[in-house]
Amino acid sequence: MTPPGFRSKVDMTFIGTATAIISIDGVHFITDPVFDNVGTTYDLGILTLESLKAPALGLHEIPAIDAVLLSHEDHPDNLDTAGRTLLDGRLVVTTPDGANNLEPRPAVHPILPWQTLPLSIGGKKFNITGTPCVHLPGGETTGFIIHTESFGTSPEGLPNAIYFSGDTIYLEELGQMRKKFHIVLAIINLGSVVAPLPDGPVQITLDGKSAVKLIQDIGADLVVPMHFDSWKHFKEPSTESKRIFEEAGLKDKVIWLEPGVARRVL
Repeated sequence: MTPPGFRSKVDMTFIGTATAIISIDGVHFITDPVFDNVGTTYDLGILTLESLKAPALGLHEIPAIDAVLLSHEDHPDNLDTAGRTLLDGRLVVTTPDGANNLEPRPAVHPILPWQTLPLSIGGKKFNITGTPCVHLPGGETTGFIIHTESFGTSPEGLPNAIYFSGDTIYLEELGQMRKKFHIVLAIINLGSVVAPLPDGPVQITLDGKSAVKLIQDIGADLVVPMHFDSWKHFKEPSTESKRIFEEAGLKDKVIWLEPGVARRVL
C-alpha cells in the first residue's frame, strides 16, 4: 500500500509500551523510550504504575538512535530511568514543559501544536510537526507528524507523512491534519487508561472505538497500534482493540507488529 511517489524505505521495530524504532532510509527515530525491567513500579500519587512485560529489546540491542520523539517526559511509562539515558547528546523533540525539565540538554527542541520544525537528522532533512493531545489534566503532551522530501506528495498535492499520536484521547481537532497531510502511516497509542482523579475517573488515552474514529478522521492508509497489554493500568487488551478494528472494517489497514522484530511497513 505504499503510495505512488513515496521513495523512502520505512521499517518499524516495536519494543513495548509506546516505544518503537522508526527507521527512515537508515535514520533511526525512537518514540517514548521505556527500558526498565519488568515488574518495576512507580507511585504517581493518584495511580501506581506497574509494568507487566519486559521490553522486547534492551538498550544494548538497538541501533544507534538519531532522534527521540518524546510525547511527554513526566510519566515513567513514556520515559523511564533507563530510557532517559538515550536523551543525552541526542536530538529530542518534546513539549515546552518537557524541554525545560530536561535542561541542560542543548539538542532538545520544544514543539507546539501545528508548529513545524525543520531539522537535519542523520544527514537527512525532515519537517517535524507537533499535534494536539489531551492526556492527564495539567500536563503537556504532544504528538508528531514526520515528513521528508522523499516521502513525496499525494495525488491531491498533500505531503505524505507519518503520524505518531502520543498519549491522547480523541480530539476532533486532529481531523485537521487531513487537510494538510496525507497520512500514509498512523502510529496510535491505545490502552484505554483511566485516571482516578478527585472529581471522578477520567479517560486519558484512546480505546479501540475512539481510535477507529480518529483513524477515519485523518484518513490514514495504514495503522500500527502501540501502548497496550504491557502495564497493569492499561484497561483494554489488544484482543479487544483488534476485535473493534475488525468490526469497523479496518483489518486490512492495521499492522500488529511482533515485538523486537523489524518489519518493513512502507
